[in-house]
Amino acid sequence: MAKVLLIVGGGIAAYKSLELVRLLRKAGHEIMPVLTKGGEHFVTAMSLGALAECEVHSSLWELKDEVEIGHIQLSRSADLLLVCPATADLLAKMAAGIADDLATTLLLATDKPVVVAPAMNVRMWLHAATQRNVAQLKADGVRVIDPAEGEMACGEFGPGRLPEPQEIMDRLADLLK
Repeated sequence: MAKVLLIVGGGIAAYKSLELVRLLRKAGHEIMPVLTKGGEHFVTAMSLGALAECEVHSSLWELKDEVEIGHIQLSRSADLLLVCPATADLLAKMAAGIADDLATTLLLATDKPVVVAPAMNVRMWLHAATQRNVAQLKADGVRVIDPAEGEMACGEFGPGRLPEPQEIMDRLADLLK
């Protein structure tokens, strides 16, 4: 089965990443979780690690083998990198090639398939900058799981919701073989 490096971005949709981890583990996949600073505001490393049955990484500077360039090894040991939820900030950094924390460094250092599942307010999703960043990521070979349409946590309605975890699993099926 596949080794999935899961990067959990900030945003209310981060709670769905926990169910996604459960589904991935149930299907026999190994999860290597990375929790961004923003993600730490919505899910805990303890809950993510317990479900993944693996240590959660959150800082570039805490990797035990950083002397051996641990962030490179972590990104290369995965079969797939999945960013879920992918915030507008993470998408922008990825599109620009910025590597200023563990998550973005891993994304820039990988030679494996990268999938993003964006989740944000409808206006943020529809903003020209976000659409430009998504187009750039697609041109760079990143697979994008388009957001679902529905009611947002803020009360607005439209595209930007993170798809349900089972739908994300279905969209990943070809990469998880």
